[in-house]
Amino acid sequence: SGAAGADPAMNRRAILWWLLGACTAAPAWSEETIPYRAPGQVPSGYPADYAKTIAAAEEEGALVVYSNTDLAVARPLVEDFQSLYPRIELDYQDLNATQLHHRYLAENGLGHDSADALWSSAMDLQMSLVEKGYAQTYASPERAALPSWAVWRDQAFGTTFEPVVIAYNRQAVAAAEVPQAHEDLARLLQAGGDRWRGRVVSYDVERSGLGYLLATQDAAASAAYWDLVRALGVAGTRFQLTTDAMLRALARGNAHIAHNALGAYVMRAARADTAIGYVLPRDYTLVMTRTAFISRRAQHPHAARLWLDYLLSRRGQQLIADRAQLFALRDDVAGATTAAGLMQLAGERLRPIPLDSALARSLDEPARHDFLRRWRMALGKR
Repeated sequence: SGAAGADPAMNRRAILWWLLGACTAAPAWSEETIPYRAPGQVPSGYPADYAKTIAAAEEEGALVVYSNTDLAVARPLVEDFQSLYPRIELDYQDLNATQLHHRYLAENGLGHDSADALWSSAMDLQMSLVEKGYAQTYASPERAALPSWAVWRDQAFGTTFEPVVIAYNRQAVAAAEVPQAHEDLARLLQAGGDRWRGRVVSYDVERSGLGYLLATQDAAASAAYWDLVRALGVAGTRFQLTTDAMLRALARGNAHIAHNALGAYVMRAARADTAIGYVLPRDYTLVMTRTAFISRRAQHPHAARLWLDYLLSRRGQQLIADRAQLFALRDDVAGATTAAGLMQLAGERLRPIPLDSALARSLDEPARHDFLRRWRMALGKR
């Protein structure tokens, strides 16, 4: 999960009715940024026969989305989608990445109704489902606006351009010692003695789908990754399931440094709390994309197409940038929280993780088992 997972006390109907109630409120953005569009209208530039897709979706009348994008973060998108398609009841399920993956597999295995569309930051888990045939092929009208690395066989689609950062507590880490690269962090922790013990947080690679993805990508990006893992072990690093949990630890002073935190969440927190600082590592900065696909067994396939097209559209991407602040992927969307804005800030250090079959292979046994065994050994775990 990118941030906090689902509240166990909030069941499916509670989420649905909460969203429907929220959608009655006035939009929180200006019409200059998000222009008015009549409900049920074919988006500008789409083929005329898209009206048939809209009509079929409205006839279905429902849409179930499983996502690990927090409901609070996704709310502007959900509100806007509902304003465009008020005849479709959107049931948005806020789950952590691993929970999302296994729930979907279990429901499909039992022949139960499940998600129509899945949207998750755990790119490898998403690609493993796609590679196993769980995704529909769909030629989205928005495909041409996406970079080639963010689309896989018209089945998996990237939607965001999110950097992975080192975050820290400004009151606990002096400006001169803030690690500017992964190797700097390793040296700092190795040389720090007891100062950092228990004061570093990172993803739990064994239990977090996103954490495992980032770890395997780090290992592929730099041979020095294992030196960093050993340093994390020396520091007695505490492992979390979400970036939100890492940020809470930083804000409370319980942690001083967070490794591999999602930049979109960190930057939002830094705007609200001056104690939070962050670095885009200068040696390389991983960039992940929240990956969406339409389920092969979707009960509401036309509604799922509308949702996917909406996420990829310029309108949806502008909201991803301006309101969700998750970094829009399209290069025709302006602002700081966009791919273009991030490229201006970090340039060649950015390393987007491409959607391809290699992501799924990293989950295959014995590759996953061997990676986790090496990770535990480098940490000093038994």
